[in-house]
Amino acid sequence: MTAVTLTATPKGNGFQATIIFPGGVSISSAESYPTIAEAIAAAAMKLIEMPERLEALDHESDGKA
Repeated sequence: MTAVTLTATPKGNGFQATIIFPGGVSISSAESYPTIAEAIAAAAMKLIEMPERLEALDHESDGKA
């Protein structure tokens, strides 16, 4: 099973969102958000805006990577 992790960690006076892909590749937002929920939502939207990453996840789970 392929797993993608969305996290929010404290940064400044808010939270920074991070997307962690299989193999240890991660993408963090440059900005911080006032709440954990907003940070996670922003990370999820960023992932949706990267269809090539989502397609790669499908190929990894199919064993076609």
